[in-house]
Amino acid sequence: MATLIVVDEPRDWPLQIPSAEVVAARSYLTEARFSALRRPRVYNLCESYAYQASGYYVSLLAAARGHRPLPDVLTMQDIKSPALIRPTEELEELMQRALQDMAEERFELSVYFGHHPQPRFQRLAQALFNLFPVPLLKASFLRRPKWRLQGLRPIPVGDIPAGQREFLRGAIEQHFARRMPAPKAPAVRHELAILVNPADRSPPSDPPALRRFERAAEAHGFEVEIIGPDDFGRIAEFDALFIRETTQVNHHTYRFASRARAEGLIVIDDPDSIVRCANKVYLAELMTRLGIPTPKTVIAHRNNIERVAGELGLPCVLKQPDSSFSQGVVKVQDAGELRAALRQLLERSDLVVAQQFMPTSFDWRVGVLDRQALYVCRYFMARNHWQIYKQQAGGKLTGGRWETLRVEAAPPAVVELGLRAANAIGDGFYGVDIKEIDGRHVVMEVNDNPSVERGVEDQALGDALYERVMQVFRARLEAARGGNGR
Repeated sequence: MATLIVVDEPRDWPLQIPSAEVVAARSYLTEARFSALRRPRVYNLCESYAYQASGYYVSLLAAARGHRPLPDVLTMQDIKSPALIRPTEELEELMQRALQDMAEERFELSVYFGHHPQPRFQRLAQALFNLFPVPLLKASFLRRPKWRLQGLRPIPVGDIPAGQREFLRGAIEQHFARRMPAPKAPAVRHELAILVNPADRSPPSDPPALRRFERAAEAHGFEVEIIGPDDFGRIAEFDALFIRETTQVNHHTYRFASRARAEGLIVIDDPDSIVRCANKVYLAELMTRLGIPTPKTVIAHRNNIERVAGELGLPCVLKQPDSSFSQGVVKVQDAGELRAALRQLLERSDLVVAQQFMPTSFDWRVGVLDRQALYVCRYFMARNHWQIYKQQAGGKLTGGRWETLRVEAAPPAVVELGLRAANAIGDGFYGVDIKEIDGRHVVMEVNDNPSVERGVEDQALGDALYERVMQVFRARLEAARGGNGR
């Protein structure tokens, strides 16, 4: 089994580890030989885990390739959010005991693969690593008046003191000899919260649909409360969370989902689905690995801009990795437009999705919940436009017409492909967009948090659609509690 240590620049890595290959992040992201490796362990020691930086993409694409990254993207996001850095009772006790004799008001602890050079801090270091499995981790503590865990961040390779490098070597070798720590199982709590945001310009559900979700939930024994972004501190009051706000990774919706899962709630959309569906680079890599048909795709970066047109032809489509509702997606007609648009998009993300342009009069949408097809829609292109949504002056979105079908009335090939793509992501609630050209079907993307609006997606099923969603929540709660209800 291959073991990779991924760093920004291999020449800056100070150690020789015979059992591991040291790889540049750029090489891991762009060279085909790494994509083909079978389930290697990938230790991501990049200096920055910032959203859409190279370090972020190392772990994101490792997951898409079926590799085993440390840290994973969820951990990266968790350590950046002060609200999610909450010590367990065990960690709190270890923290107070280990730091009680410190004279300083502030203290920083370096954790190397779960180890620290001073034995007095070893149990604390191991506990931190078990909760936040980052290979090189710096924990900051503040006395107020008890010691508090103030923040966590990765340690850049260049910041490791020369006197601690041999200790680091031993910590790495000891870690390589054992399995990665498994996340602790959460506990389950109470009631159903539906997260909405009046400021969301393109919410997934309109007020009439939300009222029907409420009624369906109440019919299944839930007490329902509509909550908003300011209710983050109340998540633990509920038993389940249903997110009906447009989700993003660097956003409070992701933090709500992560906190809900940490508190033991049943949550749709779960944080894994948000991370996976929010990034089109991940989706492209995953669909390719699983042999799910997509348009011809190139992952563009600063070193291959000139190759994109030759591989895809023109016009082609460029997609900002975290684009949604057809925004951040541009069609370029010629080489000049391609270069200009790519340079602009690459200012925001180290990688961009470039795809073959496939014009159609409509897109199929397969709604999938709990690994079963729920509804099928045809979304027709907006008037005089090549996408289903067109952005007007002032940012307003207008869409084309639609037609919704029962699953059994839809083409079986469309339903089957939608299920394959959604089930590759997880068991949540997804909308799979599919194009059909000359009898061939290709997946355009998989969306978490799919639209459910009154008179559109429920056109065929009516209230049964809302009932089905709440049946899944209830079944998962009963399964988590062993069928004992409250």
